[in-house]
Amino acid sequence: MKTTIDIPDNELKEAIRYTGAKTKRDAVVYAIKDFNRRRRLSELAKILGTFKEFMTQEDLRVMREDKK
Repeated sequence: MKTTIDIPDNELKEAIRYTGAKTKRDAVVYAIKDFNRRRRLSELAKILGTFKEFMTQEDLRVMREDKK
């Protein structure tokens, strides 16, 4: 869809820098995709909950050492 919008120059330059995009369009598309992905993950977390007690960093380290 073709749309004309006014994006502040400093925000767009920063988005280009952070995304590594070659064009303004690529930076905007990347930002929209990332926003949508984060929203989907947030909605999924609401449905499934979180795994705060699933595994600690220490548990993960021990598991990795056991596989060696």
